[in-house]
Amino acid sequence: MGALHIFLFTLMSITISIHAHNITEILSKFPEYSEFNSYLTQTKLADEINSRTTITVLALTNGAMADVVGKHPLSVIKNVLSLHILLDYFDSTKLHKISDGTTLTTTLYQTTGNANGNLGSVNITDLKGGKVGFGSAVSHSPLASTYTKSVKQIEYNISVLEVSSPIIAPGILTAPAPSASDFNITAALEKAGCKTFAALLVQSGVLKTYQTAIETGLTVFAPNDEAFKGKKVPDLNKLKSAEVVSLLQYHAVPSYTPIGTLKTKKDPISTLATNGASKYDLSASTAGDQVTLDTGVDSSRIASTVIDSTPFCIFTVDSVLLPEELFGKAPSPAPGPAPETSPAPAPEGASPGPAPEASSPSPMMSPPAPPTSSPAGAPADGPAADSENSTAKKNVGNVNAPALLKVLLTVSVSVIVSVYLS
Repeated sequence: MGALHIFLFTLMSITISIHAHNITEILSKFPEYSEFNSYLTQTKLADEINSRTTITVLALTNGAMADVVGKHPLSVIKNVLSLHILLDYFDSTKLHKISDGTTLTTTLYQTTGNANGNLGSVNITDLKGGKVGFGSAVSHSPLASTYTKSVKQIEYNISVLEVSSPIIAPGILTAPAPSASDFNITAALEKAGCKTFAALLVQSGVLKTYQTAIETGLTVFAPNDEAFKGKKVPDLNKLKSAEVVSLLQYHAVPSYTPIGTLKTKKDPISTLATNGASKYDLSASTAGDQVTLDTGVDSSRIASTVIDSTPFCIFTVDSVLLPEELFGKAPSPAPGPAPETSPAPAPEGASPGPAPEASSPSPMMSPPAPPTSSPAGAPADGPAADSENSTAKKNVGNVNAPALLKVLLTVSVSVIVSVYLS
């Protein structure tokens, strides 16, 4: 029973760690952060926060949010709020024990592909007298925001702290909102090493579909040039024009789906190629910070973020995504005719009867050679067979218990060793 208890406790611990926190639920208990909480959901930053296991959220009150909301588009608001999500754990104690009194820490804004140099980092400085200042890590930026109070902590997992005012990086408020008219998809793809993919979009006319979708939301998974040299990639010249279009549409999702949202996706993801009975969907799985897309035929890793700017984002992937609808496995061949059996020999002295009529072989398939032994799983007649079946049943019944005990002992030993070494 001891080993079983340890095993169940381990499973429970793993489940708890997977669902460690939900920023929306945490902030919902504090009405003074309702505006901040709402925009975390609208920008999908909440998904990114929930997908990470070590993070600090610098929350702004409704009054502090007024300096940003209503004056700027959603894309700019997202960039500002991204600077308030630190990719490290800070609580009140750690803030007042910063080595040398100041430190630079990376924020979520650094992961968007829009931040150069220290633009995506924040300067945290212990100002003494109980005050801690926050500001952009760009040189000569003021520490215009200060730590106000602690809101919620799940130790070494997530910390929510209130700060007095928004942290503003140079140029972040003046960045133009992206749109289909001023964003060059092909130029961005070519710069990211996806020239082949970009050329196919232009040649097929699918680029226009992408540009139209940007206004309401678009996510692109662009294979890099090396991906098209893979052994599994079919000869695109042998595909029909409609199939090429479907293949390229399959590499885009008609909604804004940043990396954090992909990490939390459980249901199949529809693509631009999805149409009625033609599913053309993807599934996403996560291991740590790595996201992998599965097509049903093959899988591909999301390698990098080209751009993440509401309402669209572009990622590079290591392999061409092959939809099951176009490149699914061929169906298994139909089973062949049953093998012929030789008639039993006539008893000695009996007159031979008329010869049986020979069955004509199928014109489509030659019959296979008769088996030299009984087919697997077919019971034999007689006491020997009964004895063998009885022995087999006993063996089947004796396999599961030792196997389960071995698993339990392995887990318990691993847990005990880990505890001892720690």
